Amino acid sequence: MARAVAPIDRITVQSLRFPTDAPEADGTIAWDHTTMVLVEITAGAASGIGYTYASDAAAQIVQNVLADIVRGRSVFDIPALWAAMVAAVRNMGWRGVCANAVSAVDVALWDLKAKLLGLPLFEVLGAARREVPIYGSGGFTTYSLDRLQKQLAGWVENDGCRWVKMKVGSEPDKDLQRVDAARRAIGKATLLVDANGAYDRKQALAFAEKFSGIGWFEEPVSSDDLEGLKLIRDRAPATMEIAAGEYGYDPFYFRRMVAAGAVDVLQADATRCGGITGFLKAAAIADSFSIPISAHTAPALHLHVCCAAPRLRHLEWFHDHVRIEQAIFEGAPVPRDGIIKPDQARPGLGLVFKRKDAERHAA
Repeated sequence: MARAVAPIDRITVQSLRFPTDAPEADGTIAWDHTTMVLVEITAGAASGIGYTYASDAAAQIVQNVLADIVRGRSVFDIPALWAAMVAAVRNMGWRGVCANAVSAVDVALWDLKAKLLGLPLFEVLGAARREVPIYGSGGFTTYSLDRLQKQLAGWVENDGCRWVKMKVGSEPDKDLQRVDAARRAIGKATLLVDANGAYDRKQALAFAEKFSGIGWFEEPVSSDDLEGLKLIRDRAPATMEIAAGEYGYDPFYFRRMVAAGAVDVLQADATRCGGITGFLKAAAIADSFSIPISAHTAPALHLHVCCAAPRLRHLEWFHDHVRIEQAIFEGAPVPRDGIIKPDQARPGLGLVFKRKDAERHAA
């Protein structure tokens, strides 16, 4: 006889605010802090955690709308709960901050389910691999050339990363100098550049030629400009891939992007696109078009679902999120030889929230 599982009886949410360790900017915006919205869901004596990097508004949506959707339900009904949450925020606008809120709850549900089964999450999802390659990511446009070089070289020399990524686009007249400095620092590692949609089409075409030897050109134009992305993809050097997708909040977005032939590599972010459930949908879409998928930021959250994703290229080892996750989670991954691995002795995501360490960051 199947063992009875207690229904979800409690859902709590809190916002945590983390200052950057230096001024940061990309091609289009600057910031001085990062906000994490963290959700905890309990069923009997077990609990699961999930989170998103978003606005405090996501916490209000979890508390005032989504909590009532999941409370009293079975954690083994995740597809039904996901659909119910999406329906509940329809008139508020599913995409954007509502999707962030759904994502955090969905991740907590999967973490709880795996803990109830006593298994690491990647085994519950079904493993395609048991380790995930990472690429170092930061290289903000506010950095001096010296700081840029030291950060990128550190990921190569200390963590064994085969790829590193830097930001471009806020001052186009300085981009070639910064890219050349980065290439000198990383030796044989592959350099990726991310414009965050800062360039117009003509600029992007020109830089695609000037950035020869670059592994990928991320968001050379706005990710909403699918025709522009395809234009750059068609005319860029054959060795340069075009990547985008981090601002996708729903499966329809990913389907349109790959169907348009806009990218060589699809990016997806489980803290935005509907959690573990949404990321698996995006990975299935990429697989159906025979293109690779790359996970955007939040490495501790993405590790297990990346182990389950077909055609995975790599996972972004993003400077801000690495600092945060290693500070407040016991069990956050640590890279070795350019890869991170799930701890198979830890159930769920393998993370334990360090409450006392997080208290000073309460928003």
